[in-house]
Amino acid sequence: MVRVAVLGAAGRMGQTLCRALWEDPGCELVAAVDPRFAGSPLAAVAGVEDLPGEVSGELEELERRGAEVAVDFTVASSALSNMRWCAAHDIHGVVGTSGLGQEALVVLRGAFEQSRANCLVAPNFAIGAVLMMRLAALAAPYMDGVEIVELHHDAKQDAPSGTAMRTAELVDDARRSAGSGPWAPDPTTQQNLAGARGATGAGGVHVHSVRIPGLLAHQEVIFGARGQSLTLRHDSYDRSSFMPGVLLAVKEVGRRPGLTVGLEALLGF
Repeated sequence: MVRVAVLGAAGRMGQTLCRALWEDPGCELVAAVDPRFAGSPLAAVAGVEDLPGEVSGELEELERRGAEVAVDFTVASSALSNMRWCAAHDIHGVVGTSGLGQEALVVLRGAFEQSRANCLVAPNFAIGAVLMMRLAALAAPYMDGVEIVELHHDAKQDAPSGTAMRTAELVDDARRSAGSGPWAPDPTTQQNLAGARGATGAGGVHVHSVRIPGLLAHQEVIFGARGQSLTLRHDSYDRSSFMPGVLLAVKEVGRRPGLTVGLEALLGF
């Protein structure tokens, strides 16, 4: 049984994860950390009547409780410092916090290479989203153009999403590996509103971000070629969609030396 700590336990993802760990026979929830709710009963925070213990405000609780894996669903700045602490204390890390850039990944790679612990960072833990990215990479060499539209709830603070940026990287890598040449050039010569063509990701792929109340996490990858188009779309309607991927990462991170980026490696891609 894997002894797990949740960082950001009182957040929406943290609460969902606490419930999932409580229900999974292969995991034991041994610590929940969230400075905003330190001292609160974990049962009340997570919405599980029989869940024992309190929320802690200190990372040191992980050592006191013998946590083997720490799952971080906080904010990017906290996640980086949390994972550096875990590396220094030989505790495996699983990071679902959005907004970590390439510089942060370099820091984490160095920290865990010097540690006996490992770390996995995934932009998206929904199995369907990982499949969407895989299918996009398969399609990329055969199409002429691509744009990505990611749509999220109105409380998401970073844009574009980590999933969108990772998708741009994967389709660009696939196209380069296949020797398919550059994407069709953008025909736009005049933007009547600044930013109308969105952001530019890896390989010049345009990425558009939508933030609207009522959404959760959604993405479209739209390919085009002469006389045709191909659209791949994934929708997460509930945070429970991410839990199978998180639990898989919790159970597998101990077997993945150093830093692993993306859940696809655990699915055999």
